[in-house]
Amino acid sequence: DVVIHPQSIVHSMIETQDTSCIAQLGWADMRLPLVYSVSWPHRLKMPYRPLDLAEISKMTFMKPDHEKYPCIALAYEAGRAGGTMTAVLNAANEAANEMFREDVGLGFLDIPKLIESAMEAHKNDHKVHDVTLDDILACDAWARQHVVEKSATMKAKLLV
Repeated sequence: DVVIHPQSIVHSMIETQDTSCIAQLGWADMRLPLVYSVSWPHRLKMPYRPLDLAEISKMTFMKPDHEKYPCIALAYEAGRAGGTMTAVLNAANEAANEMFREDVGLGFLDIPKLIESAMEAHKNDHKVHDVTLDDILACDAWARQHVVEKSATMKAKLLV
């Protein structure tokens, strides 16, 4: 399940078959989880101060508002579809977010529209079995280009 955790201390968590949870906790800074992801299975000595749970004092979790966060439903849809759809979702998300940050006239609420558009357009070419790295790379490039082209048509409609 997806939960909203405003303190951003829990960076990942898994539930095991006995229903216990194992979490990776750290300060609200993604550098440590990123270092861990590229150094695994090793743990590197880092210059960060230790996590002080008493200083944090409490952590809260809540169910997401799916209307406020429409990309969650898109991620679940891509996950259920499997195959190349997850590559399309990821690439469309990265491209749309990059364009939003570059302030090219793309609104924040346009991000899920662009992702959904890419996923919908990919349905006819969706591959589930025998997916290769070349398939994933091709879908990634295609989805990024789709977002660029679709955002241009969205902006053109605003100017009319």
